[in-house]
Amino acid sequence: MSAKHPIISITGSSGAGTSSVKATFEQIFRRERIEVAYVEGDSFHRYDRDEMKQALLDAQARGHFNFSHFGPEANLLAELETMFREYGESGRAAIRTTSTTENEAAVYNAPPGAFTPGRSCRPTPIFCSMRACTAPSSPTT
Repeated sequence: MSAKHPIISITGSSGAGTSSVKATFEQIFRRERIEVAYVEGDSFHRYDRDEMKQALLDAQARGHFNFSHFGPEANLLAELETMFREYGESGRAAIRTTSTTENEAAVYNAPPGAFTPGRSCRPTPIFCSMRACTAPSSPTT
């Protein structure tokens, strides 16, 4: 990990407390006036919400009942690795977001469950949790 461009990553199952840990970091960042942005873990899913429903049905039709959002087949792990490496080296990385609610859909101009266009982030810490990695709150393109 880069000391110059830190990344904080938090993972855990639903109910494990990742949201509470994220909230604590948010308070620390706010208190210290550190600008961060969150890169949702969902952003590295291979499929958006509708595509995942179909991929899950297709997998089950083939007798593959272990297919899920959490497996390697449904994630862009190479892209996640690239994002971490590029950010650690340069303080910049390509990120995207998933609009999960109607409010986010309006902000990102993308239907709920869809990915937003990729964007670059400027140097600031990146914070990752089960649902989020943090990069800068003010992206640059």
